Amino acid sequence: MTKSELLELIANGESSGVEFKRDDVRPERLAREIVALANFRGGRILLGVEDDGTVSGIHRDDLEHWVMDTVFGRKVHPMVLPFYEEIQVDEQHRVAVVTLTQGTAKPYVVRHNDREEIYVRVGSTSRLATREQQARLFALGGMLHAELLPVSGSALRDLSRERLEDYLTGIVRDNQVPSSDDEWHERLCGLGFMVEREEGPPVCTIAGLVLFGYRPRRLLRQSGIRWMAFRGEERAYDALDDQVLDGPVIPLRLETPGGAREIAEKGLIEILSDAIRPFVSEELGELRESMQRDREWHYPLEALRESVVNGIVHRDWTRNEELEVVRFAGRLEITSPGALPNTMTVNKMIAGQRSPRNPLIVDVLRDYGYVDARGMGVRNKIIPLLRERNRVEPEFDATDDHLKLTMRRGPVAE
Repeated sequence: MTKSELLELIANGESSGVEFKRDDVRPERLAREIVALANFRGGRILLGVEDDGTVSGIHRDDLEHWVMDTVFGRKVHPMVLPFYEEIQVDEQHRVAVVTLTQGTAKPYVVRHNDREEIYVRVGSTSRLATREQQARLFALGGMLHAELLPVSGSALRDLSRERLEDYLTGIVRDNQVPSSDDEWHERLCGLGFMVEREEGPPVCTIAGLVLFGYRPRRLLRQSGIRWMAFRGEERAYDALDDQVLDGPVIPLRLETPGGAREIAEKGLIEILSDAIRPFVSEELGELRESMQRDREWHYPLEALRESVVNGIVHRDWTRNEELEVVRFAGRLEITSPGALPNTMTVNKMIAGQRSPRNPLIVDVLRDYGYVDARGMGVRNKIIPLLRERNRVEPEFDATDDHLKLTMRRGPVAE
């Protein structure tokens, strides 16, 4: 960093990624700022700068060793490797700049007085993480799979036995279907669809309820899909359609006399497809020989389905919002709750890098053919199909709260 870059950084003041500190700060206090930045998106700590931006300079002779050994080595866990440099501002004053990238092993904690505390960045301040923020950090770091959390008040009766039997016999190829509640409890706990508890029978996990539950939203309000359609390009009170769709993701398949399995009851993805069909497609004028009209979709059907499936399997279940699908006159938006996991970025996702947040849900939907076998649906389906059909690129907007995919109609290829 050059002197001019440092002075510009100081002039802009403290922010969510920049913190000013004197070099006589207590080690646990400095560790708190480090942890908060590592749990956020990284940033810089300027040592030798007052809160108001005045450069007081550094006075410790062993500052670098103190920062690296006492603070990073003893107070911050897991290990973080910063970049340390000192910049001469004038003849009397030097400023130490400690640069951190976003941590890959969240959550980071401050170890002090036999305790571990988790801090997060809120604006230009560092605060103790709330219970919800801690859960999200554990999920982002891959240490907590929220899909395996128990759903209070749920029981075996809330899961569709028919769908589970189809999964065991038609997908897993296991003809030894449980014959009693105790056998079902043992088998479903082993599969991750239920979880044992100290008192009373097992309860459903989020994954079990979302995949196979009769009415998941009765017990898990963030499940289901919020579907809306508007006439124009903005949200309005007079929506063309506005409903929350509920149901298990997995359809009920029954064996036909010929031995094949056909859908007898639709799953959530098929329910959504039926709801949006009148708003994202239209019948063509000419009749086929079968006396049926061809249907033209405003967006590639396979890309649309892939986008919705991705939203279901990669969403953050610690968030209380539903997956949202919204149709406007010239675009379709699919918003999945939660930030991208760990250090995943939009560019990495487009390049084909995989980081499943809910591996159990991914595996089950892959078994049913909903998920791309290689896990590269964005690169291999959504992007090329939109380019070919609509001559436009999909737009991705990743924030700390959501990942939003926007598909635009564009000029339709002839």
